[in-house]
Amino acid sequence: MIKKDKALPVLVNIGFGNVIAVNRVVTILTSASAPMKRLREEAKKMGKLIDATEGRRTRSIIVTDSDHIILSALQTETLTQRFADKNGKSGKDEET
Repeated sequence: MIKKDKALPVLVNIGFGNVIAVNRVVTILTSASAPMKRLREEAKKMGKLIDATEGRRTRSIIVTDSDHIILSALQTETLTQRFADKNGKSGKDEET
């Protein structure tokens, strides 16, 4: 018999089969600005950069509560929608 002491983490696909736990994400940022490029370089120096782009262009940067920086090839809006859907909130108005 298996005990379920802890609830399983809610996971969201961040592209190419890579998933991340929703409760660990602090913010999702766009990657185009110079400060975001500095953030990426600092994370790389500290060994906290995770590249989930599969060689594609980085379009979003995900910051976790453990100070890891995750690069994704998906648009920030796409990731935001996926996170909202997993939290039970739909970004679209439902018609009755």
